[in-house]
Amino acid sequence: MTTTTAGADARDEPRRGPADSPFVRACRREPGPHTPVWFMRQAGRSLPEYREIRANVAMLESCRRPDLVTEITLQPVRRHGVDAAILFSDIVVPVAAAGVELDIVPGTGPVVAEPIRTAADVDRIRPIDVTDVSYVDEAVRLLVAELGDTPLIGFAGAPFTLASYLVEGGPSRTHAKTKALMYGDPDLWHALCDRLADVTLAFLRVQADAGVSAVQLFDSWAGALSAADYRRFVLPHSTRVLTGLADTGLPRIHFGVGTAELLGAMGEAGADVVGVDWRTPLDVATGRIGPDRAVQGNLDPCVLLAPWPVVEAEVRRILDQGRAAPGHVFNLGHGVLPETDPEVLTRVVALVHEVSTRPAG
Repeated sequence: MTTTTAGADARDEPRRGPADSPFVRACRREPGPHTPVWFMRQAGRSLPEYREIRANVAMLESCRRPDLVTEITLQPVRRHGVDAAILFSDIVVPVAAAGVELDIVPGTGPVVAEPIRTAADVDRIRPIDVTDVSYVDEAVRLLVAELGDTPLIGFAGAPFTLASYLVEGGPSRTHAKTKALMYGDPDLWHALCDRLADVTLAFLRVQADAGVSAVQLFDSWAGALSAADYRRFVLPHSTRVLTGLADTGLPRIHFGVGTAELLGAMGEAGADVVGVDWRTPLDVATGRIGPDRAVQGNLDPCVLLAPWPVVEAEVRRILDQGRAAPGHVFNLGHGVLPETDPEVLTRVVALVHEVSTRPAG
């Protein structure tokens, strides 16, 4: 199966425009025709059409080619009928544009040539503007024209997660070097995160100006911290980014992994929507986040590898728990796994729409 009409009933509704789409309405805690659904990493390795178009094209190169970004971003919208597209890119794209020498190594992830150790290293990270990431500006404009009523989500990595990559030199399970810098030289740590907040905000501004309908700030590794450390070393910098976008009027989503004890603080950073991983039930998460923010999540990506009756039961459970929130965007608790059968994702979209459809009027 390479194409689908799943979700067609949802798309046959009267034209609303992205700003009045089910996704944006849920982000704003407004009623909509159904619970919207999209998947983190929906454009990627689980799709054969993605693997085909990415053959022999390096990751960073693919992120810098507007034609590829546009096609890859559209693939899951065509196939699954999701309620939102998310820009195909990588969280290290803006720091590479800011002068950091790095590569995205297959099977490893981002690898930094010279990890950050000193104030001079921080000074090498220069400010960016639209001319540095013109390919992102172009891709967003192409996508907005192609997507029509389907909203496009822009995204960036949060300062803490970017700093972790830059200090560790690549992915890390312990974040030992990151924490050593954070605890041992807090002035240098905050200088680094200040610089990264500037870069991240500028990168999201480019996307906002080009026409995205919402933005998501990924703090993938924030769950490695205690609540006290998060508030001291991370929250001020994420707040700068998220509140710096307040004047755009765009919904702002904030997501991390393993952040059960951080959910309230993450909401305080300025998010309209807080992403919740699979470890915390959505009704419990809503109690921690508060009634003035929507939630996003939170099916365990591994559930998608189980037999369909298991998947269906879990989808229904999450939809039921999501009713406790003032707004719910159905998603996974992390990204789609490469071995996921795309047909299962398509069936999940159809099921979410079917179960959550609300009477008109």
